[in-house]
Amino acid sequence: MSTQATLLFDAPGPRARLRNHLLTAIGLVALLAIAWFVYTRFDEKGQWRGEIWEPFLRPETWTNFIFPGLLGTLKAAALGAVFALAFGAIFGLARLSEHRWIRIPAGVVVEVFRAIPLLLLIFFVFYWLPSAFGGGDYTLIAVVAGLALYNGSVLAEIVRAGVLSVPKGQSEAAYAIGLRRTGVLWRILLPQAVTAMMPAIVSQLVVLLKDTALGYIIAYVDLLNFGFKIIPPNFPGSLIPAAIVIGIIYIGINMLLSALAHWLERRSRRSRKTSARPLGPSTGIPAAAAAGQPPAVVDGGLGN
Repeated sequence: MSTQATLLFDAPGPRARLRNHLLTAIGLVALLAIAWFVYTRFDEKGQWRGEIWEPFLRPETWTNFIFPGLLGTLKAAALGAVFALAFGAIFGLARLSEHRWIRIPAGVVVEVFRAIPLLLLIFFVFYWLPSAFGGGDYTLIAVVAGLALYNGSVLAEIVRAGVLSVPKGQSEAAYAIGLRRTGVLWRILLPQAVTAMMPAIVSQLVVLLKDTALGYIIAYVDLLNFGFKIIPPNFPGSLIPAAIVIGIIYIGINMLLSALAHWLERRSRRSRKTSARPLGPSTGIPAAAAAGQPPAVVDGGLGN
């Protein structure tokens, strides 16, 4: 826990530091106790026996089951991310327009898709497409469409908040040198906003990657489907080992994505000077707004 004062908290004194260390030690002991309890319960059920873990040491298990499932997960995540980013950029900028006939419908679309549960979106697309276009395998389309609409609406709010996080003086200076509204948005505000939005965008992409597992409900062939529906019948007793292996793979992918985000943010901040602060990783709220300061008002947007 930090020993320095921040905007919201004073620097802890000796008693507070002692209390924090004590709570940390108690929490660590509690976590170790939970881990020991889980280990012993698994041991009683024979989940650590070598024969049920041995299939995951065979190359054919990975080439026939895990890698194809991982490919399905990455395919859905990549397509969903591309369409979600496009959706978020278009509707996020549309919500900044001065024209009500652009701003209000864009706001309605974003709020509607943010309010609908992702699983409901996937179900709707999955059951609507066969009735509209006939029989076929629409599992990938349903998963990608649901991911794009839901996460795209969240990204639209991140884009809007990122542009609003740029201080108002930036746009005023651009107007002073003769730039029009569209030029201010594309040349001044967005380059700075992208740097501020990077942590929140990548955080949402991590959520999108994990949400691909919802394709399991409609039998989309992904990593989770292989782990829970295909591997256990081929290797009896391997359900728990498969779940652990798949969980480790998900953690590894998300850690790589987060590391890439930190690298991109550091690189962009070294190569571009910006006065916009990073947005929160999941809320899309500018740091200034979290501190109680009013956000900057943007003149301009789409349609100008």
